[in-house]
Amino acid sequence: MPLNNSLKQSLKSSVIYTGLLSVVFVIFSWQKNPTSEIFIALPFFIILYFIFFTIDRPNISELLRKSTQNNIKLTSVFPFLLSMLFLLYLIVNGNNPLKSNALLVPYLLFFPVLAMAARRNNGKIDWFDFTIFVLFFFPVTLVDVRPSGDLPFNGGGFDSVYRIAVMLSALFAFSILKNLNDIGAYPVFRWKFLITTIWVWLAFYLFVFLISYPVHFIRFADDNSWNFARIEKIFRSIVSVFLHTALFEELVFRGLLQNLLGKRIAQAGSWKNSWMRGIIILIIISFIIGFSMKGSLHWFPALVTVFLFGAAYLFEKLKFQSMGSYTALAITSVIFGLVHFHSGSIIFTGLAAIGGWAYGYVYMKTKNTFYAALLHALVNSSPIIFGIVLAK
Repeated sequence: MPLNNSLKQSLKSSVIYTGLLSVVFVIFSWQKNPTSEIFIALPFFIILYFIFFTIDRPNISELLRKSTQNNIKLTSVFPFLLSMLFLLYLIVNGNNPLKSNALLVPYLLFFPVLAMAARRNNGKIDWFDFTIFVLFFFPVTLVDVRPSGDLPFNGGGFDSVYRIAVMLSALFAFSILKNLNDIGAYPVFRWKFLITTIWVWLAFYLFVFLISYPVHFIRFADDNSWNFARIEKIFRSIVSVFLHTALFEELVFRGLLQNLLGKRIAQAGSWKNSWMRGIIILIIISFIIGFSMKGSLHWFPALVTVFLFGAAYLFEKLKFQSMGSYTALAITSVIFGLVHFHSGSIIFTGLAAIGGWAYGYVYMKTKNTFYAALLHALVNSSPIIFGIVLAK
């Protein structure tokens, strides 16, 4: 049957991607971690990333959606298994979950799943969905879970069991239960998508250079020689940023928030009200954050906000994309930039918002968070690639 063949192809693809990533995991960890830690972490790494590469694929998600329909027991199995994997990983590495805040993790994993199960398949995006989104990811980003179950356990540049479990719980809640079926949180190779990612990356960094070089925010490194060590460092940086930072942030900001906003605005039938509310609120917040930070150019975050919303207004009027897409992109991009105020740099906060626009644009064109994450990883690794130094 076509469905069975489709499922087999999806599973085969996930196996291949998981296998390749597992090889990279072992190679990168080999020299920095004890062999015992690597082989303890490896089965957890394989299981979690195989699920991550599989769960949001359209035919898999549809099968899971039908299997858990109106069945709270089956729905609860997924966060339960994630919780057990996390706690088991801590235990086999000699940690007692009862002596840390790790017992908060099962609550965090169950929360979005049970919340969405209570309102699943209502067909609309409403404030309930945004409330669950905020109530889930706000504590996730603020609560410092220790130990988080790094892979390998004492660190190695890859993500932690906790963060992967959080992403899987969010995917199950929003993709499977809420039926947000275009998150695109699975790897797929398309030349068109890759070319889009590359040209947006180069265009973004040219823009950054034109803005930052005159104000001495960036400068060229003293040693720009190319050698094997630098190439290895670039590759490690891209892989590490991609898995440890980019995938999580792009799932949160692009696959979920931008996606939810775009659908909500389209559902309302008009983008102008959302655009107006967005620019007023975010300009005020941009000024507050800008003037609360040390240094000069306090107005820069607000200027970037005006610039991005101006671009969104123009593109909405020209109908470059479906209604509300660019308004959602502008709102998400500015929020993304403002949450980077912790960097302590006004310029970096503004550039992060512009970067958010680039990531969101790639997501909008590909409907795949992996390409947005790839762009994110390339941008974060660009100082090594281009041989530049960012001002502190």
